[in-house]
Amino acid sequence: MIFVIALFAYISAVLQRTSIGIAGVAATDRFDTNAAALSSLAVIQLVVYAGLQIPVGVALDRVGPKVLISTGAALMVLGQVALAVAPDLGVAILGRVLVGAGDAMTFISVMRLLSNWFSGNKLPLVSQVLGSTGQVGQILSAVPLSIVLQQLGWTPAFLAAGSVSFVALVVVLTLVVNSPESGSDRAEILSWPQALRQLRESFERPGTQLGFWAHFVTQSSGTVFAMLWGFPFLSEALGYGPALASGLLSLLVLSGAVTGPVLGLLTARFPTRRSNIVLAIVFAMGVAWALVLLWPGNPPLWLVVVLIVVVGVGGPGSLIGFDFARSFNPMRSQGSANGIVNVGGFLASFTMMLLIGLVLDLFVRFGDGPLYSLDAFRAAFLVQYLVVGIGTVFLVHARRRVRRRLQEEDGITVAPLWISIARAWRRRRL
Repeated sequence: MIFVIALFAYISAVLQRTSIGIAGVAATDRFDTNAAALSSLAVIQLVVYAGLQIPVGVALDRVGPKVLISTGAALMVLGQVALAVAPDLGVAILGRVLVGAGDAMTFISVMRLLSNWFSGNKLPLVSQVLGSTGQVGQILSAVPLSIVLQQLGWTPAFLAAGSVSFVALVVVLTLVVNSPESGSDRAEILSWPQALRQLRESFERPGTQLGFWAHFVTQSSGTVFAMLWGFPFLSEALGYGPALASGLLSLLVLSGAVTGPVLGLLTARFPTRRSNIVLAIVFAMGVAWALVLLWPGNPPLWLVVVLIVVVGVGGPGSLIGFDFARSFNPMRSQGSANGIVNVGGFLASFTMMLLIGLVLDLFVRFGDGPLYSLDAFRAAFLVQYLVVGIGTVFLVHARRRVRRRLQEEDGITVAPLWISIARAWRRRRL
């Protein structure tokens, strides 16, 4: 029951988070604005989300997940109502600030709730299932919410989205218990000095830093594509129209749902190779983007599908970052550690989102094409290589520190992957 409720709360949060993505073209018309200003709707939401992760993590270690999940749901209801009735861009931004704040409280609180109720090898698997299945919220925004927006208009669409968070609020308040041991919703209350000390200790651990950069490099591309720039790229630049664009965005979720449990099994089976899995995902995304952006003329539909499927793997791949935090931090500071990790992907995401909007506007200013032209998107999407490239350098550096500490403190030596493969091959031949 706890898992189902946690999953529903997360689905609701993802729905609210990605709801602005399918409304990009409509928002441009409604608020009579340009790409950079439009990107501010999503960017400010992610800035608030990322900025609150560490304070929310500290609060989570103090008061437990139930309080924060229910508070987050209430804030998202208020935010979607404000967006639904917004007469101008300023009120719309306020609405997205509230949505970002509520969303910031949901995921790491849900992950902490699962850590309280599950343990051992089950925990990586249920975490991956939650992270992957939770992206159903993105399908809800890409398909039914898009239909409501087209058929009934702006206000009914965002009021409908907010109503889902209201249901989540009622269910969490009624049924959720923080942990099976306590038998109640009371959590161990830490003083603020204790909580801040745990935050500092978590931040200083190389394993937490490794989780941060793993989240940074895997989650950002899919988040940017799903939340804002994927829909105009597919519907306008490639000319697929709203219906096919919405369907293609759903492939992000299906890809994550299929690969998430597999990644959960792999991380549980090969805990010393989790960073190799992360790097493999980053490499695959880089190749897929290169093929689409360098294709002469319009890329074929099959290649766009391949891109979306590969980028979709980054969603469950980013959950490996939380697995690092869980492995290298005690339970008492899991909230702080998860908050630090969760900043990574969203820091990369809002940086990419803003830079893409700026490049699109610059392309129009100094060119003669429309705002959402294919050539403009080719140039704008290149910023991903800069952001993810920087994150990959720091990821490799953090991995070296983690492996050095494992060797010094626990006597565990992690050989390079190619050496391990060669040893396994020799043993098999013998």
